[in-house]
Amino acid sequence: MEVILADYLGFCYGVKRAIHMARSSAQPGPARTLGPIIHNPQMVSRLAAEGVEAVNSLADAPEDGTVIIRSHGVGPQVYEEAKERDLRMVDATCPHVKKAQMAAHQLSQDSFSVVIVGEKKHPEVKSIFEWSGRNALVVETEEEAAQIAPCDKLGIVAQTTFSGDKFQSIVACLLNKSNDIHIIRTICTATDQRQKAAIDLAGKVDMMLVIGGKNSANTTRLAQLCAEKTMTHHLETASELQDEWFHNIKKIGITAGASTPDWIIKEVYQKCQKK
Repeated sequence: MEVILADYLGFCYGVKRAIHMARSSAQPGPARTLGPIIHNPQMVSRLAAEGVEAVNSLADAPEDGTVIIRSHGVGPQVYEEAKERDLRMVDATCPHVKKAQMAAHQLSQDSFSVVIVGEKKHPEVKSIFEWSGRNALVVETEEEAAQIAPCDKLGIVAQTTFSGDKFQSIVACLLNKSNDIHIIRTICTATDQRQKAAIDLAGKVDMMLVIGGKNSANTTRLAQLCAEKTMTHHLETASELQDEWFHNIKKIGITAGASTPDWIIKEVYQKCQKK
């Protein structure tokens, strides 16, 4: 049985940066991330064991500690509240997310009607929405895009981990909504690379294993894309592998979301090689 790793998989720059910043903030005093710093339960648990735990709100943050803004970012009101309380803050917002936030903010300032292409409940999208002045519309599908009313000026940004092809399809549904449209494609390079590599590999194997948090949007999207090409399983750890998956399988492809640690990928890879 042949096991092939995708050309691009696992931690992206923004995730590596966020984890490094979290670990570097552990001393002096307690450090707390505002929500899980990335969408990977195993990595979040490991950081907690190292003394960097997650809290749900600034109200739960210790006065003498450090508050770490997670990679998905937050709205401007969180910065204002932290400043008012004189909390020590480390901003681990992914630079690509920050770009999307600032793009939405500037479009709103310039009197554009802002559309965010992404998942309504995703924390990154929520943060971009906050930076738009809470004036944006969030759309996930072509059907939702078609329902948007025409406007004088339309500005479009994207969740950084959204599917590139899906973004283009939704944008096509918005092109007749205004004569003045400003499109800022804020999907990050790492997302494009991982999606293209996963799709390419899925077309060459009998089964794809997509590793990453079940709460990870970019990992879930990789699994969806791979499933269009071949049999696909989304798993968080090697313990989820099932023997029946491997019946009559000659080639296995492995990819992983941008928030999946190397050690988890290695465990899955090594276990597959023993099948």
